[in-house]
Amino acid sequence: MSLWEVLPDSERQQWALDPFVSVGPLRFGMSTDEMSGALGIRATVHQHVPQLGIACHTYREAGLKLYFAADEGLCGASVDALRGPQVLADGVALVAQVPSELEQWLFDRADAREAFTELFYMPGAEAGSLTLGVVLCVQTAGDRLLTRPVLLSADVLDDAYHRLPAEAWAIF
Repeated sequence: MSLWEVLPDSERQQWALDPFVSVGPLRFGMSTDEMSGALGIRATVHQHVPQLGIACHTYREAGLKLYFAADEGLCGASVDALRGPQVLADGVALVAQVPSELEQWLFDRADAREAFTELFYMPGAEAGSLTLGVVLCVQTAGDRLLTRPVLLSADVLDDAYHRLPAEAWAIF
């Protein structure tokens, strides 16, 4: 696989998002050991951000970066646009999509809801959904950008930008 090659959906695991509860086999609140058991692999990189009380575990083989709070367990998941599983929310694919098209989907979805209860924006202009617990970050794939969703637990949604490390929001 080349550096910028994007796996087609047919070669990705297909995971359903149950907002604030689970994504695929992962449940928010799981411990790192439970997570490794659910994925069937161990993390390849472990980072600790003591000032936030967060541990970041990278599962390269699965295309995931998972964020664990000491007292809350799994509180965030970033899905690699190139190699991660395809995550479906309301039947819509969130991973490796054209950012403007997915943002429009969020706008359309918000129109069917009470005003000011659906959309939010992060400081880097990434769109998010309050009802899905998703921030649509981006990742480079050669000379184009694709969506790299960050999925959030309810515990961090109120201040996700400060609760997860800055690398969660950075363009990869």
